[in-house]
Amino acid sequence: MSGLKMEISKWLHDYLEQSGLGCFVIGVSGGVDSAVVSTLCAQTGLETLVLNMPINSKPVNTGLSELHCQELTEKYLNVSSLKIDATDAFDSFLTGVTDHLGTSKLAEANSKARMRMMILYYAAANNKGIVVGTGNKVEDFGVGFYTKYGDGGVDVSPIADLTKTQVRRLAKELEVNPRIIAAPPTDGLWEDDRTDEEQIGASYEELEWAMETEKAPEDMTGREREVLEVYRHFNKRNSHKMNPIPIFRLNV
Repeated sequence: MSGLKMEISKWLHDYLEQSGLGCFVIGVSGGVDSAVVSTLCAQTGLETLVLNMPINSKPVNTGLSELHCQELTEKYLNVSSLKIDATDAFDSFLTGVTDHLGTSKLAEANSKARMRMMILYYAAANNKGIVVGTGNKVEDFGVGFYTKYGDGGVDVSPIADLTKTQVRRLAKELEVNPRIIAAPPTDGLWEDDRTDEEQIGASYEELEWAMETEKAPEDMTGREREVLEVYRHFNKRNSHKMNPIPIFRLNV
């Protein structure tokens, strides 16, 4: 794994140079994935803008995001950070639509992710930048655990071929703050403190196993069969996110 951080940083460096643009833009959530991605971008030596974007966010998540942004800007001269609290804008948006469309906690959660995506692309447009994705392999290609056109709306995905286990290992090599590495993964989109594992019904380690397993169901333990069923359920339900958009083709 020792050479992986250099490989990814070089890949990011070369991509940005070839694009003719000049800045990486990353949303920092307080989780290990965004911490790793932002650090890899910082290590390219190219301009990197990290954004902390609370929307009715829990203090623990906002605090970890602020901590990482501070540590990154202190360590790397090419990194700048901004905190944009979009709570008022989001609440105004809800007021404008719920009277006509009703309320939905799921729709509200996904709308938070999409508002953050809009902020990231606004920042990218104003800084000649690209939006860098923070999804890992299980989220992006296994269970589709992200918001379509929200945190799934990005220009490049440097860790989308890495499992959560590999991301955590890389985080230690990059000297990401141990509090961030140890924090339970959460999307931070809900009013309660639900974690990713509570939402999905399986840990990332279990989902990694399900994604790679070749065991026949009859050779599995009861928990293994349960995890495989969870994985297959989310993989099927969220396939519309992970597959190309269907296009009607003219028969000419």
